[in-house]
Amino acid sequence: MTATAPSGVRPGPAGTGPEGDAADSAELAGFGYQQELRRRMGRYASFAAGFSFISVLTTVFQFFALGYSFGGPAFFWTWPVVLAGQLLVAACFAELAARYPIAGAIYQWSTRLSTPAFGWYAGWLMVIGRIVVVGAAALALQAVLPAIWSGFQLVGGDPSPTSASGAANAALLGLILLVVTTLVNVLDNRVLTVVNTIGVTAEIVGVGLIVTLLLTHSDRTPGITLHTGEAGGAIGALLIGSFTAAYVLIGFESASEMSEETVNPRRTAPRTTFSALTTSGVCGGLLLLGGLLAAPSLTDGRLATEGLSYVLTSTLGDGVGKVLLADVVLAICAATLAIQTSATRMLYSMARDRQMPCSAMLAKVPRRTGMPAAAAVAVGVLAALLLLLNFLSPEALLAIGTTCIAMVYLAYAMVTGPMLVRRLRGQWGEPGPDEKDETGRPLFSLGRWGLPVNAVALAYGLLMTVNLAWPRQAVYDPSGGHWYFQWFTVLFLLVMMGLGFLVRTVRAQRGHSASDRPPVPALREPTQ
Repeated sequence: MTATAPSGVRPGPAGTGPEGDAADSAELAGFGYQQELRRRMGRYASFAAGFSFISVLTTVFQFFALGYSFGGPAFFWTWPVVLAGQLLVAACFAELAARYPIAGAIYQWSTRLSTPAFGWYAGWLMVIGRIVVVGAAALALQAVLPAIWSGFQLVGGDPSPTSASGAANAALLGLILLVVTTLVNVLDNRVLTVVNTIGVTAEIVGVGLIVTLLLTHSDRTPGITLHTGEAGGAIGALLIGSFTAAYVLIGFESASEMSEETVNPRRTAPRTTFSALTTSGVCGGLLLLGGLLAAPSLTDGRLATEGLSYVLTSTLGDGVGKVLLADVVLAICAATLAIQTSATRMLYSMARDRQMPCSAMLAKVPRRTGMPAAAAVAVGVLAALLLLLNFLSPEALLAIGTTCIAMVYLAYAMVTGPMLVRRLRGQWGEPGPDEKDETGRPLFSLGRWGLPVNAVALAYGLLMTVNLAWPRQAVYDPSGGHWYFQWFTVLFLLVMMGLGFLVRTVRAQRGHSASDRPPVPALREPTQ
């Protein structure tokens, strides 16, 4: 039994250049949308969108200390486990990217797989989650800049992100970065593509150099990764240690978010989704291993507080170490830009369907730039407001980071869940023989592996959501003085869902409803 994709699937080969762009635009019209964003991105730029969002240099440097402080060297093994789970999720998303090459991927996919109301909540969670991710990424500058030059510590004297002065300085640096990324996001996607491409290339080169230097300066064998920390025993410690990988290995679907700006998206997006995740997975795993093998000491406490910045400057010397840290700064800037771009496209997609407050303004795309400027500014301002929480307490950094990741995992499950239901009902299967991508080749499909891959992907996503949101005092409120940080993720999720319900209720009372959106082409029933 097979299921065909929605109308608009290109039946055969297409040209490149203006003719190919026209065909892509015609397909988008089949989904009820006009081509407003500039379709200029090639395969490498599409890969860069996902790789920049993940940005192993940003997030591994930001969260290495957290994983090590709870899991010890053995937290390394949580990396391949999380990577395997995310690859299963990515496989499901790749099928959807081939059939629905539309901006606002999670929202669009969930809506078409389930109901408009369910899809709206998935999109709502993803918009909020990504706005928080933007803020969390901008905070990563604190883990690197003061290690390069003490003058970057503009507030107080303690650069540790967990100290009061370090947290306040992280917020200040993050605010400066958000101003820059917002400006780039309202200019032109050629500027955006150039910045992302340069950032990704520099990051890949930087990862290669850092890993090579760390492995050639290693003082111990990989057997050290079999040791664990003291917190909560092996299982408890590794569950917390998995936070590092969980924080890093998200955002691979950003290539799909940029589908309306990508040439030949049905062919390109599924492949760049996989390549971004696998490349990041390999690079990140090697960074973790290199850091553990080359660290001057595993017991002096610095690895659990300063992370990889300490390893680089201590092992390679201030000169080489600081040059490599400068490359990390570039990666952080590119990551923040890419995440803000992805959040902007999600917000724009929902506003275009008239599903958000101020939809007319947020969906506006000036013809001169081809960029949803109002949505970009909204994301930047909201992320900046979240950074102000860091002035209140150092624990806010971890609370913000965990909250956004839990929301992203939950939104992922709101796609893989309905997709699994459709598979079980026989409403989703292999594409028909007449369904081709832009090059005339069959659409990406999991074939007979679709059902087991989908089922495990959903189970993994739900378990990881619970793991991230679990209110552990040792993690979220170690000082014991702020109970609300311990429950921050759970409370934030509940508040955001309640706020979403309020938004929908108020809009319904004012005459706005899901019926206001353009018609959604439904999935065709499977054919025998």
